[in-house]
Amino acid sequence: MRAVIQRVSRASLTIDDRLYSSIDSGLVVLLGIHEDDATEDVSWLASKIAQMRIFSDSDGKMNLSALDINGSIMVVSQFTLHASTKKGNRPSFIEAARPEVAIPLYESFVKEISDLFPNKTATGSFGADMKIDLTNDGPVTIIIDSKQKV
Repeated sequence: MRAVIQRVSRASLTIDDRLYSSIDSGLVVLLGIHEDDATEDVSWLASKIAQMRIFSDSDGKMNLSALDINGSIMVVSQFTLHASTKKGNRPSFIEAARPEVAIPLYESFVKEISDLFPNKTATGSFGADMKIDLTNDGPVTIIIDSKQKV
């Protein structure tokens, strides 16, 4: 699993020109699921994101997690995170998990995040054409891949 995490002061997601979800201060997580991903990747990544200390403490140091600040999380599926650009100019998405594999893992990830952030989790809609409007706070953007744990 690959995630692009953005620290935000606010974010909203629209589908078909209608507000679908929104959050205030917290994290937007763009989640790409690889064809080889499994339940272990879900647990590791959800825990890692929840505990990542990328929010400022009273001294202005990045010492606090989203859990510490009672932040919100918006999780958005994004298969394009597994694009291969090795050949030519058109990305290949062959390593991205097919929906029959990706959807259960995405839903499992959302459940684990929701358990950690009750009433503070927002999502997109798997496979939908979504528009995300956000204010990246910092800017702080982190990329995490569950295949690079060590």
